[in-house]
Amino acid sequence: MSGTPSTPARPSGGDDPTAGKSFRTPIGTHDLAPPESGRWVALLGTFIGAADRAGFGYLQTPIFEDIGVFSRIGEGTDVVGKEMYEFADRSDRRLALRPEGTASVCRAFAQHRPTTPWKVWYQGPFFRYEAPQAGRYRQFHQIGAETLGTDDPDADVEIIALTAEFFGAIGLQRVPLLLNSMGDADTRLAYGEALTSYLQRRADDVDPADRDKIERHPLRILDSKRAATAAVAAEAPQITDFLSGETAAHFERVRAGLDALGIEHAVEPKLVRGLDYYTRTTFEFRAASLDAAQDTICGGGRYNGLVEALGGPPTPGIGFALGIERLLLACDAEGVFDVPAQRAEVWVIDTAGGAAARDLTHQLRSVGVRADRAFDDRSIRAQMRAADRSGAEIALIVGTDEIDAGTVTVRPLRHADGGSTDMPQQTVPRSELLGTLRTVFDVLNAPAPASGDSSNPA
Repeated sequence: MSGTPSTPARPSGGDDPTAGKSFRTPIGTHDLAPPESGRWVALLGTFIGAADRAGFGYLQTPIFEDIGVFSRIGEGTDVVGKEMYEFADRSDRRLALRPEGTASVCRAFAQHRPTTPWKVWYQGPFFRYEAPQAGRYRQFHQIGAETLGTDDPDADVEIIALTAEFFGAIGLQRVPLLLNSMGDADTRLAYGEALTSYLQRRADDVDPADRDKIERHPLRILDSKRAATAAVAAEAPQITDFLSGETAAHFERVRAGLDALGIEHAVEPKLVRGLDYYTRTTFEFRAASLDAAQDTICGGGRYNGLVEALGGPPTPGIGFALGIERLLLACDAEGVFDVPAQRAEVWVIDTAGGAAARDLTHQLRSVGVRADRAFDDRSIRAQMRAADRSGAEIALIVGTDEIDAGTVTVRPLRHADGGSTDMPQQTVPRSELLGTLRTVFDVLNAPAPASGDSSNPA
């Protein structure tokens, strides 16, 4: 037909391989939906508060980078060699989804050259192709923080203290801190040679699944969870025996700082962490409430050389990352930081067509009140049921009589703690509504009277 744009033909069911298919999240990923998402928002809010008080600003980097950014963290590691999601874009550039956060932070530092010390925090999704299990996903989520541009051991203490403060704020208590030092480049070289020599002598005792790491990445042997390998690792040389005077002094200053702040810790000589960029301080917080295979909820350490490898000037750094999914498993195991109640404070019931509910909820939200309503012109009984399910403390009722009189009926439903209330409802002019709500909220949020106290809290 002339003047009518043509529409491409839709494929028939037989031509579309996805027709009729029920889609689900890919393996190793998960949806985050209410009410659990409210817990994540509260968790991030708690961390943001701690980071802001310590002078850390938010950094957001792309979820994919040039593959060279991440290859710098260790060609011999499983993260780079086996787990990284790599792809070519339409211009045939080799890219990778970020498997961790520090490399991207260092790339951003090298690119933008900010004033030092540069203190930033980050959060978001990261990606590794590994076997999914409890607390471990192929798309997982981390919170992290980094301080770049200073060698001062007190910066190490500050980073660790930030993490400890955050754990305390969300109620976690069974999270021991393990601490070690990787020394400097000479320390790591000498220790690597001694460790490799030892492991070669004990190769037959190492679990077969770990033997290829002896030559390729011997440090990974030390944190293996396999019983045979762990037994060999327990008798391995300790890196603390290879520290220079300078690196030993740095380590002692970190320990003294933690002691001064009352942060308990234990030295763990096998805590060497596997990525190639670590030097000097390394640390982990482990959840005693979780199985050993998944008990590390936060790991970090000091690094040198990564900024230079990404095109920047020589720049020392210290940082950490913690996995949100595993952290919340630890919270569940300790029975802390529950899903917060996502409830309205006020529920508007409108039996006159819905316009009053629309206007009132907007007015209340604009002054900071959490207000909600029902839709679709439901009956007053259905709206009252919705108000009760919402957990709201107050219902506002508007019918034709209230509209004609310019009033609103205020009906208290429950105390803030969920207990019942015998406060009577009252009808007030619209102009007095906010003042009345403040008065009613004060009563509903007041502590319950002590046993035997018959005084009226109103």
